[in-house]
Amino acid sequence: MTAASVTRLLSGFPQRLPGLRAVYEDLHAHPELSFQEFRTAGVVAARLREQGWEVTEGVGGTCVVGVMANGEGPVVLLRADMDGLPVEERTGLPYASRETAVDGDGQEVPVMHACGHDMHVTCLLGATAQLAAGRAEWRGTVVAVFQPAEEVGGAPAMIEDGFLERFPRADVCLGQHVSPAPVGLVGTRPGPVMAASDSLRVRLFGRGGHGSTPETTVDPIVMAAAVVMRLQTVVSREVAAAQTAVVTVGSLHAGTKENIIPDTADLRINIRSTTPAVRDRVLAAVERIVRAEAAASGAPKDPEIDGINSFPVTVNDERATGTVLTAIGEVLGAERVFTLPQTLTGSEDFGVFGTALGVPSVFWHFGGADPALFRHIAIEDVLKDGLPDAVPANHSPLFAPVPDPTIRTGVTALLAAAAAWLCGEDDRASDPRES
Repeated sequence: MTAASVTRLLSGFPQRLPGLRAVYEDLHAHPELSFQEFRTAGVVAARLREQGWEVTEGVGGTCVVGVMANGEGPVVLLRADMDGLPVEERTGLPYASRETAVDGDGQEVPVMHACGHDMHVTCLLGATAQLAAGRAEWRGTVVAVFQPAEEVGGAPAMIEDGFLERFPRADVCLGQHVSPAPVGLVGTRPGPVMAASDSLRVRLFGRGGHGSTPETTVDPIVMAAAVVMRLQTVVSREVAAAQTAVVTVGSLHAGTKENIIPDTADLRINIRSTTPAVRDRVLAAVERIVRAEAAASGAPKDPEIDGINSFPVTVNDERATGTVLTAIGEVLGAERVFTLPQTLTGSEDFGVFGTALGVPSVFWHFGGADPALFRHIAIEDVLKDGLPDAVPANHSPLFAPVPDPTIRTGVTALLAAAAAWLCGEDDRASDPRES
């Protein structure tokens, strides 16, 4: 039933694809930082209204929510994120971003859709267009969420702004993410699918002075270097080999001139973990090392350690995940759908919706990379050993999905997953809360 319904829902899609590609190229050329997605939100709202959706703007900042009620039936939440990243694009594409913006620290930075959120928006707009045009094929209510600021935790801001009370209460939450896997493939897993993430801002205090007389100073740059190197031992020496954790220092800023020792050094640290016990252990180790290195350096003041954002582990409901994998496989082909062998170390705030609502949620990844980059490499080996060096990953200045086939896959996957509830006639879709 699902495959036949999705085939009918996709009626007219080939004619719509060129327009969707134009939307994608426009969004890619005009990325916006987290909570600054004003232009993107305007494009989304206008498109949804043209399609016949009830539209609400400005939820939790710049979020756009489209609601379409189409008779009695389940309520399905479909989500896409909208924000770009402070990355300078180097793809060389004719629609490459040349945008800059002022970030939260007041610095002008380049902006790029280096994580594919422009593709997510495009695919959801394609799915909403097909759902609006094919209302005879489904029953229920769809809540299309175009979320701001996924990179810094926009979903909690929406919950705080009354999202749960303002819109129909979903029975299931569905979301997806483009990945550097070969285009046309889809993968996910039941249970934990993406890691928890904790980001910290650290300021180390020294005593500045002339570079020619370092003995009169406490050098925060040397202190910061010691912290960075010692943090590399957290995972290798404090986390068991069978457990998963990542510690990354993604930013280190100090000083203004080569012959001046500054007073402070600022670091930004990101921690990924897949279980609460490992998370607690790693966070404690990071704080212990930062404070110990400051003390060992004779810092005149204790370091400041502040949280920037925190995302929980993204957990897929087991029964609903089986439903989604089956539904997508029926449409794309079972050979194109894979169960991921382990939890990914990337993180997401999508799970906030299902948790807040107390309903099942499913999050999957779909490929957007040129299959030619994977010639002579089995997908099973990629799942086990990681990406070939030639394939740019998310957050790379070279990341750029192949547009048309990726849009086609993303729209099809969203429609297939949603149809399992909106078009289903058996018990797998009749009451998703039972899972």
